[in-house]
Amino acid sequence: MFEIGQEEIDAVTEVIKSGQFMRYRGGEGGFTETFEKELCSKFNTKHALIVNSGTSALICSLAAMGVGPGDEVIVPAYTWVASAMAVCAVGAVPILVDVDDTLTIDPEDIERKITPYTKAIIPVHMLNTPCDMDRIMQVAEKHSLLVLEDACQAVGITYKGKMLGTIGDMGTLSFNMYKNITCGEGGGILTDNEKYYKRALMYHDAGCFTREHASSIQEPFFPGVNYRVSEIQGAILGEQFKRLPKIIENLRERRKVIAEVFADCDKFKILKNNDESSAAAILIIYDKPVKVDSLIEVGGRHIYTNWDPLMNQSSFHKDMNPFKWAKREIIYTDDMCQKTLDLLARVKNIEIPYDMSLDEVKTYAEGICNE
Repeated sequence: MFEIGQEEIDAVTEVIKSGQFMRYRGGEGGFTETFEKELCSKFNTKHALIVNSGTSALICSLAAMGVGPGDEVIVPAYTWVASAMAVCAVGAVPILVDVDDTLTIDPEDIERKITPYTKAIIPVHMLNTPCDMDRIMQVAEKHSLLVLEDACQAVGITYKGKMLGTIGDMGTLSFNMYKNITCGEGGGILTDNEKYYKRALMYHDAGCFTREHASSIQEPFFPGVNYRVSEIQGAILGEQFKRLPKIIENLRERRKVIAEVFADCDKFKILKNNDESSAAAILIIYDKPVKVDSLIEVGGRHIYTNWDPLMNQSSFHKDMNPFKWAKREIIYTDDMCQKTLDLLARVKNIEIPYDMSLDEVKTYAEGICNE
């Protein structure tokens, strides 16, 4: 649904003409840093760090918070596999939890799955749909758990007035080409925690100790990786970010039209949204499993039963397998999150036709009711 145009082309051209492709070489203060500051300002968060993917953002954040071998991290059974793979990448193990009737992680099942080894929760705001963050934060506080919001599929969406990704201890965004704004591939990290930000900064850049900001880091330096972005990505994102408010407003406006039509349709019900006042997505649920186009079926890539590397508990090296370091036996089975599978067999995500007029959107919604 992203928009792209001459503004992005001009920004990239400026980078190319400057010859300054790396965000750190020759000094800071370029396109990427400017975008990070804009992100902090508009999202009302103290720190933002742009990395090369949403997956990298998740890995960096987990590393920054000290999640590692022997830890368990709660992840929903319905999400893109990266939410779980990032946990394995830092040596921890994902504990899969059902989604509820919002198709987001079920706070009640979170509490049921907590063990003495649980370190963090990753609520995933799938399909521009917010999780029940009030309840999740209550559970986290009760059990002294960290919260890493995966807002990769919900950039710019709010929950009760707060930007998704800014409610937990850390939050992540994705700027992949299938997201609300894009630079092809890219990710973002958000946090108010100074220590976590500095540790993420170190982890995302193996050369962090050589940068201009190195003197401001009080944390001991440790070896990192290379998840940096280039100034080309930063330039595109700066222009993309200007478009975001209009994109979200457009989605909400069209969602409202569709919801009004669907309210009179007796073939299905609209799935509950955890913040109806700012909803920018719409999903419907049938009383029983049906065969219709775009149904979120059990064969989909975003469903845990199809995450072969995770279900098989495999690793690139036997001695680096996080399941070896787990403090108890972790067993995954295809039916372990049956509630999730039952829901997904009856739920359809309604794509909001971004480019249609409101009258066309109404006709589009009426057509779905008459299928």
